Amino acid sequence: MSNDSPMTVDAVSPIFFTQAASETVTAASGVEVQFQILKQTIHQELVGSLDLASAEGLTPAQFQQQLKPFINRSIDDRGDEISASQRARLETELYEEMFGIGPLEKLMRDPTVNDILVNHPHEVFIERNGQLELTDVVFADAGHLLQIIQRIASSVGRRIDEVSPMVDARLPDGSRVNAVIPPLALDGPKLSIRRFGKVHLTLDRLVENATMTRPIADFLRAAVQARISVLISGGTGAGKTTLLNALSSCIPDSERVITIEDSAELILQHQHVARLETRPANSEGAGEFTQRDLVRNSLRMRPDRIIVGEVRGVEAFDMLQAMNTGHEGSLTTIHANDAHDALMRLEMMVAMAGLELPHEVVRSYIGSGIGVVVQITRLKGGARRVMRVAELNPFLSGQKQSYQLSDVFKFKRAGVGSSGEILGAVETSAQAPRCLTRFNELGIDFDASVFAGSTQDGEAS
Repeated sequence: MSNDSPMTVDAVSPIFFTQAASETVTAASGVEVQFQILKQTIHQELVGSLDLASAEGLTPAQFQQQLKPFINRSIDDRGDEISASQRARLETELYEEMFGIGPLEKLMRDPTVNDILVNHPHEVFIERNGQLELTDVVFADAGHLLQIIQRIASSVGRRIDEVSPMVDARLPDGSRVNAVIPPLALDGPKLSIRRFGKVHLTLDRLVENATMTRPIADFLRAAVQARISVLISGGTGAGKTTLLNALSSCIPDSERVITIEDSAELILQHQHVARLETRPANSEGAGEFTQRDLVRNSLRMRPDRIIVGEVRGVEAFDMLQAMNTGHEGSLTTIHANDAHDALMRLEMMVAMAGLELPHEVVRSYIGSGIGVVVQITRLKGGARRVMRVAELNPFLSGQKQSYQLSDVFKFKRAGVGSSGEILGAVETSAQAPRCLTRFNELGIDFDASVFAGSTQDGEAS
């Protein structure tokens, strides 16, 4: 990553230091804060005295070896008394400070960390196993945090300053980064990093960790193979993208898949994938390419299926057009609290296209485009659970009612366990869904005996 000038730190406004921040500083480890301040001071001296271009070609071990005399001299000149272990730590972390993302590097190396949430310089939370934890990671001050944010933005060709105080970007490892700085962030810079595991969960793994039952996994696998379009609904962090990645492995390798995302998060388990990502407008307001632009262009790329990472605007209309004109079996996700709410949101997005279509036409379009709606939820305690799998019935001519959803599987809550986990069981429809006919016509193997009116036991989530 490119290094920012130390002038960036000096330009930080004192408004960053609010009462809330000062109270948190008191709670934070004073020793750790002082260490970060010392590291920042030595870092600024390094910037002015080293040839950073030549240093970029060195390995971390080689760079640390060259840093050792400089660090010792700098500490001795100040008269600072620090331990040998702290000196060794300085050698390691200065490399990360100059070419990485500073104090956050150790969190990025931890595979159990799902989210990194920086509220202000001395308050960094992580999410691990669905639970938020306060860490001992701190920055020297707001200027230090701002410097790291600017380095992240510049490394991906973006800018963040008072003119453009917000950035949404993607790191080389696929992690999604969002940063907001003053004047939008009132009490200092905010940074959020959403990480994605290197080991991608399959449907079998999702069954093992009780996100879904085996019959649900088998049904969804058969639905994808039968080219039934699936809409995955859920809240933030519910596991929509994880489930979408898992379902992608069910698409035959002979089919060409186009993925469209605002910020690329999907790493599909499929052989033939072309990935597209939107681009925001530049500082002159030009060069923007939206999801709608990419959906329209994808139709010229000979796709068998189109996967929209998350539908959130007018691109919903073009996506439904694709699903209704030869691109069955497409997949997408949407933010919603329930399967029915997801369809209503989709209808609202189509209306945003400004075509002034009658409600009956829009609902008919959605009913013929979407085949199955999956609702996934993050429960208390952090566990993810597929709560509902419903088949969307097509609209009949002249029908004006709301959407008709037939539950295939539904998780019924039965209280809370001793550890706070949600207890319950998955109820299976006694009536076989209509799509079983399609499974049979295409010769897709599926055990229809699960729809014999029995209830599949659901483990505590």
